[in-house]
Amino acid sequence: MNKLFASAEAALSGVVGDNQTIAVGGFGLCGIPEALIGALRDTGVRGLTCISNNAGVDGFGLGQLLSTRQIKKMISSYVGENKEFERQYLSGELELEFTPQGTLAEKLRAGGAGIPAFFTRTGFGTVVAEGKEVREFDGVPHILEHSLTADVALIKAWKADKAGNLVFNKTARNFNPLCAMAGRVTVVEVEELVETGALDPDQIHLPGIYVDRIVVNVSPEKRIEQRTVRNPA
Repeated sequence: MNKLFASAEAALSGVVGDNQTIAVGGFGLCGIPEALIGALRDTGVRGLTCISNNAGVDGFGLGQLLSTRQIKKMISSYVGENKEFERQYLSGELELEFTPQGTLAEKLRAGGAGIPAFFTRTGFGTVVAEGKEVREFDGVPHILEHSLTADVALIKAWKADKAGNLVFNKTARNFNPLCAMAGRVTVVEVEELVETGALDPDQIHLPGIYVDRIVVNVSPEKRIEQRTVRNPA
């Protein structure tokens, strides 16, 4: 099975559509599928529910899809760097399912593993728990959280072989594998592609069974979200 596509646009052809749920990997702006997000914007699909650690920044990452009003709902754990996100949410134009970061990660992992729901202590006693079932385990209250799956997952890896086995680079490993597991169709953007068998099996972070399509982007922008430098004095 040939998983390699010539461009991000080709990799999304016949996969994305209106009103889908899209899981997008990355941690802040680290390890986001830049080319795939741009190609998704250019498709013009609308009414999207996006599951992502955050919503990018104004004009970059998922911020592009907010600017074009293609996203109707975000399921996120951090949204603090995007003024357009804030404006749309406060004006009632954008739905938000605000989710603790660890809970979001487990929702995706459980969804990919076929586990429909789980109990967690996180969020009990806060607005996160409103309307959710509460049960005690060992005398401690836990809330019921439902798992997440997506119609399509867009992820970013450092290296792939032609079978789709992936290696992630440092922090990019935080949410990308989880999104890939939760997606019914997973499209990965990689910086380097090697022949099948060239990767050390012990170094593979995600097996190719989870990957449906591959596109190579050898020179991503990798924008820095918050540039902080040390005072030379």
